[in-house]
Amino acid sequence: MFRYGKLARQAVSAVSFIAQHHGDEVVALSSAEVGKARNIPKALAAKLLSEVASAGILRGTTGPGGGYRLAKAPEDISLMDVVELFERRSAEAPCPFGPGWCGKGEPCPLHNDFEKLEAKVLKFLHGTSFAVFVTTTKKPGKR
Repeated sequence: MFRYGKLARQAVSAVSFIAQHHGDEVVALSSAEVGKARNIPKALAAKLLSEVASAGILRGTTGPGGGYRLAKAPEDISLMDVVELFERRSAEAPCPFGPGWCGKGEPCPLHNDFEKLEAKVLKFLHGTSFAVFVTTTKKPGKR
């Protein structure tokens, strides 16, 4: 079953802030700026953004005026691109009968529903791009 945990949520939040400013005529955003804007501790924001940059989703620069920008257009980056960097899929569905029940004979009564739910979540994460943050939250003239 796919789980979307705290680190993945914070990474999506951080990247969404950078996506809001994609195309702006502003300097790159520092991890401190991103952390402050999204209420993420500075050190954690730096770690998350560094990992996302290592995956090629962000472009980071050092020194004065350095920071992070999207490496691709927001519509070319799915939520799953970021989430999968911080989450691992488990082969087991969260069976109410306990670990090892489903897959060893008859599935539990909720097995098929959990599979459908997981498929919907994965479709949403793969099908939703960071462009939604640009078009719904960007305010003209604001940084």
